[in-house]
Amino acid sequence: MALELTLTGARVLRPDGWDAAPLCLAAGQIVADPAGRAVDLTGYDILPGIVDVHGDGFERHMAPRRGALRERAAGVVACASELAANGITTAVLAQFWSWEGGMRGPDFACEVFDAVTEVAPTVPMDLRLQLRLETHYTDSFPAAEAAVARHGIGYVVFNDHLPHDRLAQGRTPQRLTGQALKSGRSPEAHLALMQGLFDRRAEVPKALDALCARLAGRGVRMGSHDDRTAEARAAWRARGVRISEFPETHQAARAAHDAGEPVVLGAPNVVRGASHAGNASAQDLIAAGLCDALASDYHYPAPARAAWRCVELGLLDIPQAWRLVSEGPARVLGLEDRGQLVPGCRADLVVMDRPSRRIVATLANGQVAWLSGAVAARFMA
Repeated sequence: MALELTLTGARVLRPDGWDAAPLCLAAGQIVADPAGRAVDLTGYDILPGIVDVHGDGFERHMAPRRGALRERAAGVVACASELAANGITTAVLAQFWSWEGGMRGPDFACEVFDAVTEVAPTVPMDLRLQLRLETHYTDSFPAAEAAVARHGIGYVVFNDHLPHDRLAQGRTPQRLTGQALKSGRSPEAHLALMQGLFDRRAEVPKALDALCARLAGRGVRMGSHDDRTAEARAAWRARGVRISEFPETHQAARAAHDAGEPVVLGAPNVVRGASHAGNASAQDLIAAGLCDALASDYHYPAPARAAWRCVELGLLDIPQAWRLVSEGPARVLGLEDRGQLVPGCRADLVVMDRPSRRIVATLANGQVAWLSGAVAARFMA
């Protein structure tokens, strides 16, 4: 049940910056007038809840070891708790649909989709699904499209993980044995599958054209993952694929930005100071004004930490930095009802300990999702 509260004494991060006016909550929304019980949060900061536009950190909860557990719904509940502890009030769970198999294969994807569909209505956070489709897995396009329709998936992203250069040269792909083990195939069978997909590469553009047209007709948002060139971004744009996720080069990010298309970068890249794969630095892209949203990618603590890292480095001021993890990703997803602490928006917020910047409370849709430490006494008084 959504709480009716008037939060007083705290610094509140509103669109124009900090102020000390009370923040009022009722019926799951931010409201203009005092409501319910007053809670004194003097000494704490209140910021908009984090909107995570792309994250796959849930995998450790869904399959902590291959074949060890199959309690998928319990894994989603555990994931929701981790999201709340890190201030994430809206989470897009990014699940592969790939020829790579294992945790990236369609069977596992369907289990994830079923589990999230079951659990999402029972937790305060808004859990959403993203299907990450391998571009050359054309035989599986109909099944992927059916899963999108069945689960109401509103966001599809396109990946291409085929090792094109090595396959073209007739060389064995790197890490073949390890990847084959994860897929449940022998190295020989895994290589044969990759080679077969590569040999049919001429069929891919036409299949993508048709699929994207159908998804667009259904109102599905679409993004491309790991753009490297302006030409690649233009090809996706022609298909109605408007979001550029984790562009690998300045050129690709600039092409998206100049076309008015959202650019999503990885928060872990900001925290590390560089891409773990040697691609463009998210810090550099942010400094160049080429970022609309930061995503957790593979680590749920990263968005909050990345926002503060932008402030520490002098890249952005506090409202600008926090906007990259709240209002910015909300806009990418077309969610105008969140990302800001203004009347009419969802009551999604985090309470932060000012000296440590540790998130000590999270409210999602006006419900307590996370509460830890001394601040709990303030809410329970």
